[in-house]
Amino acid sequence: MRRNWAARLRHVTIDGLRAVVLENERLRVTVVPGKGGDVVEFLHKPTDTDFVWLSPQGLRDPRDHLQGAADDVAQFIDHYEGGWQEIFPSGGAPSEYRGARLAQHGEVSGLPWEYDVVVDSEQEVAVRLRVRTRRLPYRLEKTFRLRSGTAALEIEGRATNDADLPLHAMWGQHIVYGAPFLRPGARIRLPEGVQVIPHETAINPPARRVRAGGPWRWPLVPADGGGQSDLSVVQEPGSPSDIVYLTGFDEGWYEILTDVGMRVEWDATLLPYLWMWQELGASTGYPWWGRAYTVGLEPFSSMPTDGLAAAVANGTALVLEPHETKVLRLRAEVLA
Repeated sequence: MRRNWAARLRHVTIDGLRAVVLENERLRVTVVPGKGGDVVEFLHKPTDTDFVWLSPQGLRDPRDHLQGAADDVAQFIDHYEGGWQEIFPSGGAPSEYRGARLAQHGEVSGLPWEYDVVVDSEQEVAVRLRVRTRRLPYRLEKTFRLRSGTAALEIEGRATNDADLPLHAMWGQHIVYGAPFLRPGARIRLPEGVQVIPHETAINPPARRVRAGGPWRWPLVPADGGGQSDLSVVQEPGSPSDIVYLTGFDEGWYEILTDVGMRVEWDATLLPYLWMWQELGASTGYPWWGRAYTVGLEPFSSMPTDGLAAAVANGTALVLEPHETKVLRLRAEVLA
């Protein structure tokens, strides 16, 4: 029986793509198995706050006629609607691994996933998504769970190496925040002892240890060649764009806060890095055209954002032994 109360599910179509809505009294989360299992809505109902950034180009089917002609970057960028993507088995720029050419952000974010309902009750709902990579012999599963009365989404991911030999991978959660939630002055909190690594030195990184809850700074050089940004506070529109890597997590968590907030928790033994990416409108060429105001806070297994080959070279890539399964648990909770 279809329910309009407590925990419930809806199976819908968005712009021609299969989607499923997990909902309870406090949250509505929309997932698109038809495109990478992307989360395109994370709405806190009491405050009518959606946390995810949505690209002006909107949701596009990655199987459309442009896909065949797309280059290794455009496969991701031209179909990027914002939101939250699963990144596997490569993160960032196109890369080649053992003869396999991997496009921007790897494979799974551009593939259709199968899904089935695991639980559908008034107490909780859960759906399990499944996909196989095409260039490398991996299987991924991802279970989304929402319990009645909570403002927290629980996620369990499973990555399995189907080969008889060990393989490398990068695994990440491409989570980006936008309006109406994100605005200048939003604060970012981290655990004690986290280190900041700039992109330019990520291959052989020196690190700066910072104090949790206080300002942690790294120079972000704008077009005029000067200035410095406090990365613990989201800056004004037009501020410099950049990416840095954070590590040294004894516990995997961060909080991003305005009048309401989001706390994301994850297993930092599996994903020891947090990529912090900000695009605040300073990039006026392809692909942003000055229209983006977003911050990404993305738990990752590896660094930098230069693809799997670079992560293998610097020793940060995951290793999955023959037929090994790695399990990742995350929790995203609204703070209000």
